[in-house]
Amino acid sequence: MGSENFPFEIEDLEAGLAKKLMECFTGEVTGYVRVGPKKYFFPQKYKEEAAKIYNMPIKRDDVFVTSYPRSGTTWTQELVWMVANDLDYEKSNAIPLTERYPFLEFSICVHPENKKKFIEENSHSKENLELLEAVTQPGTDQLAVAPSPRFIKSHMPLSLLPPSLLDKAKMVYVARDPRDVAVSFYHLNKVMRTQGYTGDFKTYWNYFIQDLHHWAPYFDHLKEAWEKRDHPNLLFLFYEELSKDLPASVRRVAKFFGKEYSDEQIERLCDHLSIESFKNNKSVNYDVMKILGIMIPSDQAFIRKGKAGGWRDYFDEEMTQQAEKWIEDNLKDTDLRFPHLNH
Repeated sequence: MGSENFPFEIEDLEAGLAKKLMECFTGEVTGYVRVGPKKYFFPQKYKEEAAKIYNMPIKRDDVFVTSYPRSGTTWTQELVWMVANDLDYEKSNAIPLTERYPFLEFSICVHPENKKKFIEENSHSKENLELLEAVTQPGTDQLAVAPSPRFIKSHMPLSLLPPSLLDKAKMVYVARDPRDVAVSFYHLNKVMRTQGYTGDFKTYWNYFIQDLHHWAPYFDHLKEAWEKRDHPNLLFLFYEELSKDLPASVRRVAKFFGKEYSDEQIERLCDHLSIESFKNNKSVNYDVMKILGIMIPSDQAFIRKGKAGGWRDYFDEEMTQQAEKWIEDNLKDTDLRFPHLNH
């Protein structure tokens, strides 16, 4: 990979540390890398995709929904798609969200050894094998043949996405209290075999705040988008605002896409997006991952509780204080504030 295609250095994570992490996260068996000055953390396979993602051709009608994982991405994807597609409920219900939004970098999470396992487990069904191929194909390949307008999901920080993105396309970025993010991501990491987390929450949390986790460092990720929040092609949302006043957030999204909807239309959309109807909506619940065995079947849906502040059930006193200090230290050099933390 020529350095002219990709401006950042990609370093392997120190072997001893990588080994320790792979004991907890069984989905990775080769190791990890850190990227660029902010040391964004990824599985080894990122090396294959880095330049392809960074140099991906952007179209003027592309729509990106980006976030740090478990920040309300799925919720925001459906909201954005519905607003941009003139509230087409029929199409939304007919086509799973995973098909409407290729996940740009998912393939980097699927280790070749895991992929072999998934192929063996699905070998009884031609349909499953085709589905598996589609899901694990690099996002850049999927998008190269996707019809316009393309809707794209990514957890990549802005600096690792194409530099021309905001000059051409639109992006909606959603952020959420990192304590709630960690709890939600912990649960997902336990059931997603691409992560395969086997440890307890406290251990997970400690890796999370040490930036030893996919797509971390969390705060740099947010700050990159926050710095661009006044760019006409970027809309920055907070999960907590969506939770507190969904109609207001829907109106902001509509305005961003130059759409106007009546109060009745907005009310119906909010009903469609409510956590209750969302939990029962097959189109958004990543059933494809369960069908293929990438996600362990459990009583936990992809859409969990969807409440703000649920982290309190998981943090002991020590972790609570640790989290407060970590958040405070990381917000020192920025005017980024979570709406519910405005003391």
